[in-house]
Amino acid sequence: MASPIENSTRGAAQPAEERRRFLRAPAPTLEGAGIWLVVPCYKVRAHILDVIAKAPAWVEGIVCVDDACPEKSGELIEQNVTDPRVVVVKLAQNQGVGGATMAGYREAIARGGQVLVKVDGDDQMDLGYMAHLVAPILLGEADYAKGNRFTSISHLASMPTVRVFGNAALSFAAKLSTGYWNIFDPTNGYTAIEAQVARMAIEKRVSQRFFFETDLLYHLGTLRAVVRDVPMPARYGGEVSNLRVGAIVGPFALKHATNFFQRVLGQYFVRDFNAASLELVFGLISLVFGVVYGLQYLASHQHGQPASAGVVMAAALPIMLGAQLLMQAMNFDVLNVPGRPIHPYLRTVVRMEAEEAAA
Repeated sequence: MASPIENSTRGAAQPAEERRRFLRAPAPTLEGAGIWLVVPCYKVRAHILDVIAKAPAWVEGIVCVDDACPEKSGELIEQNVTDPRVVVVKLAQNQGVGGATMAGYREAIARGGQVLVKVDGDDQMDLGYMAHLVAPILLGEADYAKGNRFTSISHLASMPTVRVFGNAALSFAAKLSTGYWNIFDPTNGYTAIEAQVARMAIEKRVSQRFFFETDLLYHLGTLRAVVRDVPMPARYGGEVSNLRVGAIVGPFALKHATNFFQRVLGQYFVRDFNAASLELVFGLISLVFGVVYGLQYLASHQHGQPASAGVVMAAALPIMLGAQLLMQAMNFDVLNVPGRPIHPYLRTVVRMEAEEAAA
């Protein structure tokens, strides 16, 4: 029988051995990783050439999608860019940032892209952070990575105050509707996605306009893809945003509500049924009963006549119990964020299918 000292020694040696194995493991490299840049182009004529020029040398390809741009960004690129990595895709009709991004994903995947990085053509996104963005995917820790400008107060120095509060509110709404309680800044368009996961996302009915980034998160949640936030500062220059806040508040709220109910129904009553499902059912029943009973009593009782203790408890107790059950369901949902990347499995399936077809 081993002595406590021997057991203690073995326990200390195990982490050291794990560290040695980690150091011996081959580190992922940017060269040859199949990283492609996807750039939707709409009214970005003043900035797009600068964006292309800043693309790192290890980027294997750059897909610029002219989204029926009235400034003819596609023609500008073709006439002025000699970089052989650049491919221009022209859309006959404007499809919005979502439609243009999906078209770029298709083109990059068809040309062999393995990790697809989406940046806007207005030069708001620092391409120096691209390695940070693709690292979680290359390490096999995430299927989708996105920028987060809220990890440090210094990162928000250049962001207008209205956008700070607006993005914070949208972030909480996105947590509810997508189920990714571990992410923030959902409207950040600086993203990276693994190609096999992107292939599956393309088949979804993802919103094509300004709700694209948040709606993509919702659909990634249905796939149980792992999403990772990457800290980076906000950056604003003289560019003009095509987004009008007043025009999107109502539609965004409706889409968040729709995605929330679809997610809860699918996640807790169709694809699975667990403790949270029971908590949601009995919590809602209890809460609605307490509220209806209390309102009915208030509507029917005589003015000035105090309610008995039994009546008060009959209304208050179901409300308190229902609220507690719903909070427990929310806690379960927070802990149910996807934690195991799906792209290693998807790549293995593709490789096995290729081997079977070649046999």
